[in-house]
Amino acid sequence: MKKFLYYWFQRRTVLRAVKVAAIVGPLLTVINQYDTLLNGDYSPRVILKIVLTFLVPYCVSSFSSAKVEVEKEMERESIGNP
Repeated sequence: MKKFLYYWFQRRTVLRAVKVAAIVGPLLTVINQYDTLLNGDYSPRVILKIVLTFLVPYCVSSFSSAKVEVEKEMERESIGNP
């Protein structure tokens, strides 16, 4: 778990996740909140939904990147290469 969190917060993981969220977030927001965006009804609930819509791809990307890095490290350790 410690290794996983280390890789989760690594600079390149964060930057990759921000890029993914910057591309996927707006697309999902338009798909899910199209009517609300056109009506201009920006209640706190809608703002929270939009924030979560960006947060989900960020977390998925971070999780995937961290998992791959941990698996690579475990594979290197099992082979005997540091």
